[in-house]
Amino acid sequence: MSLTEASMDALRRTGDELADATVATLFERGEVGKFNTLMRYVSVAGAPLPDGLPEVAREYLHVTSAAPSWVDWEEMEKARLFFIDNDVHITTALSFASMPACYLVPHVAKLLATTHGLAYPSKRMAETGQFTVHLMRPDAFEAGGRFVPAAQKVRLLHASIRHHLTREDRWDTAALGVPICQEDMIGGQMFFSMLVLDSLHRLGVHMSTEGAEAYYYAWKVVGAMLGVDQDSVPQDLAEAREFLDRYMIRYMGPSAEGAVLTRQLIDLYEEVVPGTFFDPIVSALIRFLVGETSADWLEVPRTAWDTVVKAVPHLLGVLETIEDHSPLGAWALDRIGHLTTVFELSSLTRGRVMHYAIPEHLKADFGVASTVPRTRRWTPPAPVLGS
Repeated sequence: MSLTEASMDALRRTGDELADATVATLFERGEVGKFNTLMRYVSVAGAPLPDGLPEVAREYLHVTSAAPSWVDWEEMEKARLFFIDNDVHITTALSFASMPACYLVPHVAKLLATTHGLAYPSKRMAETGQFTVHLMRPDAFEAGGRFVPAAQKVRLLHASIRHHLTREDRWDTAALGVPICQEDMIGGQMFFSMLVLDSLHRLGVHMSTEGAEAYYYAWKVVGAMLGVDQDSVPQDLAEAREFLDRYMIRYMGPSAEGAVLTRQLIDLYEEVVPGTFFDPIVSALIRFLVGETSADWLEVPRTAWDTVVKAVPHLLGVLETIEDHSPLGAWALDRIGHLTTVFELSSLTRGRVMHYAIPEHLKADFGVASTVPRTRRWTPPAPVLGS
């Protein structure tokens, strides 16, 4: 895969043909409301589609009802075991590195601000967390699993944003490309895969090369199911490093929306953390994982915990030593990690299943200015730019 400024620019001009055509037809026929109402009854794979579902939606759901034919299921099982072994660390990375990274891209921050009301950050985080948990379940792609319907709905949600912004002339396509274009979708895939692995490495989590590669592979499968062009997506971790570096250098910077979204993220997790004494650790973790410059752009407050949080890798090292030498300790720590993840997700979702409905309108004030083995420790690919 050869990346150039021209090839990156080309990705900005492309959306998702299948999902875009489906959404356009639903709007043209005035069937979006009916679709959203009926799709609330479709939350598991293999469930009969409800009567009255628009035909174009029925066809889309049929075409997208299975994982790609090229999926290596042994690799997906490795990814699932990697997630089980590191679920609390992955959840931490998703919450305090991946989401803030999205806010570091100004046009993405503006999109997030309009697709989810700024007053409801828990919905945004709940959708992300629940989507990942659904993906890493053993039945994710089987009848009764929740991942496939979630992916189908998210893909249509993205298409609906493109539909609104382009047809209502609320997006500078000439300057910014197509809303939620292929470049941004691949960038998002990098945030939830490569950046998570980078964050685990920074936290001192011991990962095998096989586990890291499997986790990235799982997100390649996710990207395919969300409409990402597989001829353009990075095929391995080295290519992923190059794409992520180029993408962030092209776009990362401060924005008002990014700062607001970050402040809401911090407030949200300070509510999840019991009491108030440990509240500053939320800001400290974000600053530790995204770096000083990025944290300043996002207006992450400095706290007395900024120094304390640097001891986290040492603490995790002690816990991993216990895991490696005690089967009982390994079981107990994995169980604690699982319960921590469940507690966090239940706090965000309040026990609800997220439905990812197609928005019939956008905010009126939106505007855009131009147990995988631990034997071989994974080391992130070196930066390919600026070296």
